[in-house]
Amino acid sequence: LCLRSKKLDVRLAFDLCTEETNFLQKRKKFVASALKKALNLEQDLQDHEVPVVAVMTTGGGTRALTSLLGNLLGLQKLGLLDAVSYITGSSGSTWTLSHLYQSSDWSHEDLSGPIGEVRRHMTKCKLSCFSLESFKYYDKELKLRKQEGYQTSSVDFWGLLLEKALNDGKNDHKLSDERQALDQGQNPLPIYMILNMKERYSLPEFKEWVEFTPYEVGFLKYGAFIRAEDFGSQFFMGRLMKKLPESRICFMQGDMLIKVCTQPRAVNVEQVPFLPTQNNELETYLVTPECGIMDIIRQLLTKRVLVSKFFNFLKGLQLHNEYLQSKNFCIWKDTVLDNFPNQLTQTTEFLCLADTAGYIDISYPPLMRPQRKVDIISDFSPLEKASKYFLKQGIPFPKIHLSDEEESNLKECYIFEDRETPQAPIVVFFPLVNDTFRTYKEPGVERGPSELAQGDVDVSSSASPYCINSFTYTEEEFDKLVKLTSYNIQNNKHLILQALKSAVEHKKQQKK
Repeated sequence: LCLRSKKLDVRLAFDLCTEETNFLQKRKKFVASALKKALNLEQDLQDHEVPVVAVMTTGGGTRALTSLLGNLLGLQKLGLLDAVSYITGSSGSTWTLSHLYQSSDWSHEDLSGPIGEVRRHMTKCKLSCFSLESFKYYDKELKLRKQEGYQTSSVDFWGLLLEKALNDGKNDHKLSDERQALDQGQNPLPIYMILNMKERYSLPEFKEWVEFTPYEVGFLKYGAFIRAEDFGSQFFMGRLMKKLPESRICFMQGDMLIKVCTQPRAVNVEQVPFLPTQNNELETYLVTPECGIMDIIRQLLTKRVLVSKFFNFLKGLQLHNEYLQSKNFCIWKDTVLDNFPNQLTQTTEFLCLADTAGYIDISYPPLMRPQRKVDIISDFSPLEKASKYFLKQGIPFPKIHLSDEEESNLKECYIFEDRETPQAPIVVFFPLVNDTFRTYKEPGVERGPSELAQGDVDVSSSASPYCINSFTYTEEEFDKLVKLTSYNIQNNKHLILQALKSAVEHKKQQKK
C-alpha cells in the first residue's frame, strides 16, 4: 500500500511498531533471567543470544479456554512463563487471554486465583443468560452500540451472551487496556488472530489474516496498521475521519468465539474439509444495521458462517503498481483475487471478520512475520494443516508428518525442527492427550488404587464432556482438564529445556 503523504493515521510498514520494539527490549531481561535459571547457565545471556519464544493457542470453545489455563499453569510451575515473549490466540483461547490480561502482573501471580475464578463461571448454571432481564440488557447494549456508529449483528449479541456467561456483570475491558500489563515487559505480548472475509467468496477462496495486539490492529498481507483504540472508526485514504468509541472486548470476542460455540453438533473443527465442495459458494453473511433481538437470534441459529462488520481502515488506499513483487505481500498471497487490485480489501466499505476456525484453526500467522524473528513455538493444537499451509506459502516451517499409527497413539510431546532451514522455528507440539496421566498424578508420582479414577479423563471420544459445543462443565470435569494439561507440560520438562537449549545455541552460532 502506498500514499504520498506521510502524515497518516494508518501506519504503512511491515516493520514492528515502536511500542512493540520497546516491549521486546524490556522483555529480554525477563527471558534471559528465566533461561539462565532453567538451563543452569553460568553466565548471563547477551541480548543477541536471547531466543524469542512464543506460545500458540487456538480454538475449541470452552475446552480451549480451560486447557490453556492448565498449559500456562504448567509453564508457571516449571518457571518458564518468563521465557515466553508472545502468546497468540484465536477462537476459544482469546477469552482466557483477555481475562488474564486484566491483571497487570498476571504471569507472576499464582494462577490458581484466576483459574478458580474461571472455574466458578464455567461450572455455574447458564440459564440466567436467557432470562428476560438479560435480554433487556442485550437489547439496550446493542442499541447503544448502534448509536455509537457501529454496525450491529448476531455476533455482537453472542459477545454479550458470552460476557454474561463468563463474567459477574458488564465488563468494560478494552483491548488497549492490556498495555498496562506490558509497560515493563512483565508479561508476554498477547496477539489475537481473526480472518477478514469477502462477500460471495468461501473462506478457502478469500481470507486475510488480521492481527490484534494491545498496540495495533492490522493486516499481515498489506503492512497496514492502526492503533488498537482506533479500530472500528472511519478512515479514508489513511486518515481518521470519524472517531468511534473503542469497542469493549466482548464485542471482539463475539467474532473470535462464535464458530466453535455455535456448532450444531459435536464435531472436530479439524475435520472440516480444507477446500470447498463448490467454487464461489456463499458462506459469508452480511448483516443489516437493524438490531431487533429476535432477528439477531434467528441469524445466530441459522447461518453457517457469521461475520461482524467494522469500518474498513484501508478504504481509499491504493496498492503500489509493483505490489506483486513484494515478498511481504506474496507470502500471504493465497486468495483468488490477489491478482486483481481493484477487487481487494481497500475498495470495500466494511471489513467482514470471522473466526479462524472456519478455515484453519491456528493463530500461527503473526508469529511467522519475519520481523518478529520467533525461534521457538509451543503449539497446543493439531499442526499438520498449518505445516502444509506454510509450505505452500513458502514460509519457513518444519515439515510435520505423523504416520497413521502415530496419530492414533499420540505422545504427550513432540519436537519438530528443520536444521537445514535456520529461519524455521523449532516447534514443541503438545497434543491434547491422556497418556501417562492415567497412572501418574504428578511427574514421577504414581497414583494409588483409590486415585486411578482421577486419571480417567476422556478428551478424544465422541462421548467426551469436552466436545467443542459443551458450554458448561462440572467441577470435576473442569479440574481434570486443567490438571491433565498442566501435567503434560510438567512431565515433558526435559523436551522443553532441550528445545530452549537448542535455540540458545543457534542464536550464539548466528553471531559468529
